[in-house]
Amino acid sequence: MPDADAIRLPSNLLPSDGRFGSGPSRIPPSHLEALAATGTTLMGTSHRRPTVRGLVASVQEGLAELFSAPEGYEIILGNGGATLFWDAAAYSMIEHKSQHLAFGEFSSKFASVVAATPHLDEPDVRRAEAGSAPAAEPNPAVDTYALTQNETSTGVTTQVTRPSEDGLVLVDATSAAGAIVFDPSQVDAYYFSPQKAFASDGGLFVAMLSPRAIERIERIAASGRAIPATLSLLTALENARLNQTYNTPAIATLFLMDLQIKALLELGGLKGANERSRQASDVLYAWATTHAHATPFVADPALRSPVTVTIDFDDTVDAKALAAVLRSNGIVDVEPYRKLGRNQLRIATFPATPVADVERLRDAIDWVIERLADDARAPQTA
Repeated sequence: MPDADAIRLPSNLLPSDGRFGSGPSRIPPSHLEALAATGTTLMGTSHRRPTVRGLVASVQEGLAELFSAPEGYEIILGNGGATLFWDAAAYSMIEHKSQHLAFGEFSSKFASVVAATPHLDEPDVRRAEAGSAPAAEPNPAVDTYALTQNETSTGVTTQVTRPSEDGLVLVDATSAAGAIVFDPSQVDAYYFSPQKAFASDGGLFVAMLSPRAIERIERIAASGRAIPATLSLLTALENARLNQTYNTPAIATLFLMDLQIKALLELGGLKGANERSRQASDVLYAWATTHAHATPFVADPALRSPVTVTIDFDDTVDAKALAAVLRSNGIVDVEPYRKLGRNQLRIATFPATPVADVERLRDAIDWVIERLADDARAPQTA
């Protein structure tokens, strides 16, 4: 592989911010400056006192507005991220049997959690190859349908639609929430972590729950099922109604998330955020569709994510070398998902990423490809 440090991009091809990771995503420097400006008034204060509880309330109210939460829907929060929410749902939401759509790394993991949970039946798992998506199907034995709105590992996005009126619909929206439009009436638990479109840090789960989901949580908790306190969504719900979490949250994560929620609302809400991300992702899809050596990994345009763009390259381009050169020039985290094992780049286009930065990245990729090709054609000396 060529020496990545020896290839220097012209300054006019450098984005204003070189962070294009799919998570943790870029945090606007102005948000970090605002956090620092709080001084001693926020960080290091009790999460049970009005200052932090007011911050939690602001997050809850902002999300309810952003998602157009229907009457009776509630926002809960808890430590551990969306990964912990899978465990919590296995104990607090699924009664007996769930159906899962598995079409990538993260959509498959929830199914694995359920399969290993002793008090639940074997899950009904509908699979599809990476780069495509399966369809949910009504099953009278299923009481919970687990969907994924955006598969972060592959760049596939799906429409959130209730498969059956007889079961709860749980939607993993970690890389979709705050950037992709959805109909909240189609979901009962819309859950995510804030380190993607919400330009914050990880370690927190947030979920919007329907009245049906709340009734299920309360009923399972009353049934006598043994539920660890940290996996009890009833405990999370009771604390959320007090504008707090069960145990101490990362306050900086809440502060940064609250700022980004406000920024998304100023952008035009969920529709405006979706349009911003779509404009940015379209720059890359249009480029790859006509490129001599690149192509969108997701073949069906209807499934192409507006926030996670995956681009395949033919054998004439070494995507690993390409990413290494970009990284040496300060353009980072565009490598493909490690377990996918493809000759590709994966580029995040969350709402906090300006379209102009994506345009510069596109041009930088072309410039580096040309330089790598020149190096490959150059005569080798002993």
